[in-house]
Amino acid sequence: MVMLGESALARLLVPLAIGLLIGIERGWQQRRAAPGSRVAGLRTFGLFGLIGGLAGFASGAVTGGWAVAAVLLLGGAALVVIGYRRDRSPSATTEAAALVTLGLGWLAGQGWPLPALALAAVTAFLLSQRARLHGFVGGLGEADLQAFVRFAVIAGGLWPVLPDAAMGPMAAWNPRELWLVVVLVCAISFAGYALSRRLGPGRGLLATAAVGAIYSSTAVTAALAQRIGAEAAARPRLAAGIALASLVMFARVMLLVALLAPFALSGFVPVVAPGMLAALAMVFWLGQQAGAAPASAAPAGNPFALLPALGFALLVALVQLAVKWMQLRFGDAGVAVTLALAGALDVDAAIVALRGAPAEAITPMLAGAILALPVLLNTLLKLVVVLVSAGRAGGAAAGSLAAAAVAMLAGYGLVVSLGWLG
Repeated sequence: MVMLGESALARLLVPLAIGLLIGIERGWQQRRAAPGSRVAGLRTFGLFGLIGGLAGFASGAVTGGWAVAAVLLLGGAALVVIGYRRDRSPSATTEAAALVTLGLGWLAGQGWPLPALALAAVTAFLLSQRARLHGFVGGLGEADLQAFVRFAVIAGGLWPVLPDAAMGPMAAWNPRELWLVVVLVCAISFAGYALSRRLGPGRGLLATAAVGAIYSSTAVTAALAQRIGAEAAARPRLAAGIALASLVMFARVMLLVALLAPFALSGFVPVVAPGMLAALAMVFWLGQQAGAAPASAAPAGNPFALLPALGFALLVALVQLAVKWMQLRFGDAGVAVTLALAGALDVDAAIVALRGAPAEAITPMLAGAILALPVLLNTLLKLVVVLVSAGRAGGAAAGSLAAAAVAMLAGYGLVVSLGWLG
């Protein structure tokens, strides 16, 4: 005989709550239907959740429980089918939601209440977004759909199956990490396209640059630079976006050093602060130019471009190869150069690496100056990316990066001339 304790009671009440949650949404969607014409509402969905919960609980709690569970689940599914045939509606959303409710109730009854509740909340949210989702799909063009499918293949089809191991010359490359660079650049292009259509070309592009740069200002630069040549009217905004991404990078690394390697701030700030101020000035200047430029239309087609993303990944691979060679050739003696090369791709990683170094092995001023090298080299790398991707058309964007790099070099000159490095 099975005793219903608190745990067992929860395994039955949670499925009921799941059914009521989804039932509220379904009932609201059908609130204008004539009495007696609705397939299922609040009470019916609550019962579907309870049926699933009883099936899940019985499958492990009583003798022959799986047979009981099968009868309950099949009975519930049969009720759904009967309701669909009676309703004869071309939409099967309510019936599909009922089957999902049965499944989630069973999952909770099996002893997984939290995942079941989370999935129920997601299900209710998805059902509630009917109008928005239909509007989104209706607004897609054929080019948008094709680009979205290609991106799905690149991100969801290829990336997960690539080897996650060191390979190639000197074991310098990880195929999955390199392909992630391609995915990231393509994703930023998609985000910029979507936000431009949603917020307008100006605000959408700047929002993409600011948010994307929190993760990788280099990838943002690569994604925006590839559009400069093809979108002449948008060049001022694209240049402002690249400058804004650089400014966000400076602010991010300053915060990371303060949090993760505060001992290096005394040498880091005098070098990086001039570059940050130069980037800020360029953002204001290019922003004014972008505001004065004629308004450009929202992009007509999705700017999904695989070749520029692959080219950027190739550049990353070459830098990784150089870093590996430096490590094998010079070891710890080449720490500054190795850190600078590695930080050109991932400034955050360089900060974490220096944080792990023994405090007595390097003075704070020298540590900060070394840590600023990756920031400088990252800025120069983005300058190269802009020049290669956009050519002369990217003059304004390249100028903003060059100004930041020159300001940082001036900071280095000040530190050296004052003898702060010892």
